[in-house]
Amino acid sequence: MNEVGEVVLGIDLGTTSTKVVAVNAAYRPVSTVERPAPLRTGRDGEAVHDPATVLAGAADAVRESVEQCARRGLTVRGLSFSAALHTLLALDSSGEPLTPALSWADTRAADTARRLRAERGAALHRATGTPVHPMAPMAKLAFFAEHEPELFARTAAWCGMKDYVLSRFTGRLVTDLSCASATGLLDIHTADWHRPALEAAGVVGERLPELVSPTAAFPLLPGPAAALGLPAGLPVVAGAGDGPLANLAVGATAPATAALSLGTSGALRVVRDRPGVDDRCRVFCYHLADGLWVLGGAVSNAGVVAQWAADSFGGVDVADLLKEAAEVEPGSEGLTALPHLLGERAPWWDPDARGALVGLRRGHGRAHMTRAMIEGVGQQLALVRDSVVAAGAPIASVRATGGALRSSLWAEIVAAALDMPLEITDDTAGSGFGAALLGWRALGAVPHLSALPAEVWARPHRTVRPDPVAVRRMARSRPRLERCYELLRDLSA
Repeated sequence: MNEVGEVVLGIDLGTTSTKVVAVNAAYRPVSTVERPAPLRTGRDGEAVHDPATVLAGAADAVRESVEQCARRGLTVRGLSFSAALHTLLALDSSGEPLTPALSWADTRAADTARRLRAERGAALHRATGTPVHPMAPMAKLAFFAEHEPELFARTAAWCGMKDYVLSRFTGRLVTDLSCASATGLLDIHTADWHRPALEAAGVVGERLPELVSPTAAFPLLPGPAAALGLPAGLPVVAGAGDGPLANLAVGATAPATAALSLGTSGALRVVRDRPGVDDRCRVFCYHLADGLWVLGGAVSNAGVVAQWAADSFGGVDVADLLKEAAEVEPGSEGLTALPHLLGERAPWWDPDARGALVGLRRGHGRAHMTRAMIEGVGQQLALVRDSVVAAGAPIASVRATGGALRSSLWAEIVAAALDMPLEITDDTAGSGFGAALLGWRALGAVPHLSALPAEVWARPHRTVRPDPVAVRRMARSRPRLERCYELLRDLSA
């Protein structure tokens, strides 16, 4: 089919893949191209990408997307980026990588983060909006300064994965305020590098990229343009982080509308018009664009707990195990689970958190344990919700996406934990769609993200309403879960 019109390509540099989403001038996705971005894991918590592989995959995906658009008579108007937050790599004086790109999942800085958190964690968190946690580039930089001083000394610049790819497309080493706000190095109240955070990381601002707006655009260089099949000078928009752009992608940018994503891990985020975190430093605060800020928290354990249960109970099929768990009454007959198989992020920000089953009796079987673990995830998300509300961002509705929610049990438990309906929508285009929408905004199609028409976003395909009995039981047991976490943390110290 031949179409006449223009598209913006949203390039999403994710943790395991790169997606390029073409979005037309009616703000509809017209194609998606995906390439793997292999995450290499190793000893001591290493989790890294090869920058050259990510760059090559991104270029290949863009090239195929351009070819698909050309066959349909669509002209590419610009490129715009999204990227996984908290990445870090070192560059030499010629802009070549000296290290792999550390992902958010790299935990080698755990001891460093633990020390910094004890010394000045609350002050840094309040100023930067980023928890003092091994995921944060601030902690990673302090780790390198302490453990690899020779590398640290000969590094000309530190940047994120997206910054590196953007530099290869445009010749400019810049970082957008959205990704910068998730480094733990940016003062979210002044939109400049935070001196105490730089001191904690052992780095100076001159060794970091230039700060730019997420809507800043730069001309595509002739060499990359020829390789991609695009005209030189095409606008390349700096873009933003994948979490904030995920809110934009599902239409959760209006006040009191939260975005919930639930896959292997999960997150709950809401947008407001000013920065800041709660008094207890339980949430993050990252920039989106146009004066909008995303408050929320990510949980490390979501769908992974059901897979763990299926593997642990003799390799049973996950779907079959979930059917068994659905037969158990809400509350799992008094069984409480701390689902911290992979440590935990929000609201504890504790990489050392341990999982536990509390209240186990002879009558409990694998179905009870599985349901209790899923209820534990729901409770964790409810604690994130409570923290967001405590930060001054009320939540009245939830737009939910993610593979785990294909299970009615998962959706019912999370709805009950949050005590509000889940408006479940498809999100196949994800943050790449959000990046393309931001690209259209940067190119002047709308004056502000809030001016995007409501019909941009897909209507929910189903709404899951909370069961009142489950709501009461989960609310009653939530303080117990918090107390169990505190006691187990002290015992594990």
